[in-house]
Amino acid sequence: HAAFAAMVTYLDDKAGELMAKLQQLGLDENTLVLFSSDNGPHLEGGADPDYFDSNGPLRGYKRDLYEGGIRVPLLARWRGRIRPQQVSQHVSAFWDFPATACEVAGIKKPRHLDGLSYLPTLLGRKQKTRDYLYWEFHEGASTAQAVRMGDWKGVRPSSRQPLELYDLLTDLGETRDVAAQHPAVVRKIERIMKSARTESAVWPFRP
Repeated sequence: HAAFAAMVTYLDDKAGELMAKLQQLGLDENTLVLFSSDNGPHLEGGADPDYFDSNGPLRGYKRDLYEGGIRVPLLARWRGRIRPQQVSQHVSAFWDFPATACEVAGIKKPRHLDGLSYLPTLLGRKQKTRDYLYWEFHEGASTAQAVRMGDWKGVRPSSRQPLELYDLLTDLGETRDVAAQHPAVVRKIERIMKSARTESAVWPFRP
């Protein structure tokens, strides 16, 4: 735990140095700074995420497609452009960053990108939302999949297991599988799981 605290202190110090350097170079008001993580807390290297309650009420850790494995905060600072201390519930993913960066730079997004810019959210403007987000994970015995559709979250821990359905509005910790009560939602999410993916020789779907 001491090593973890030292790492957090080191990260905090270096982030502070970066922000100070931007101010020193006169770039503070012309630089958008984003800070996030690529996954939830992990169990590797002797880490104990439960010690610090690292994922709060969320279920799962890194390599899970439950919220504890994939839901992370995003901190944004752009002096003079982003209003301080505002909080947004806009749902986005890392594949939205290239589209956001293009809009920040004032250039057209390449056609092959399917990300959605979240710059309007950062600037307090009206934001377009997407119909769903799709994930898949390949390190287990078979492919895991998940879909976020509004407040609905569908999770298939492996292709050999039935789809689990959670209502994140009332069950953020994904503790109550309500698939049996909402068969129409399950069917819609299953269709998304088939249509949203592109087959890849590098990451083949493993039944």
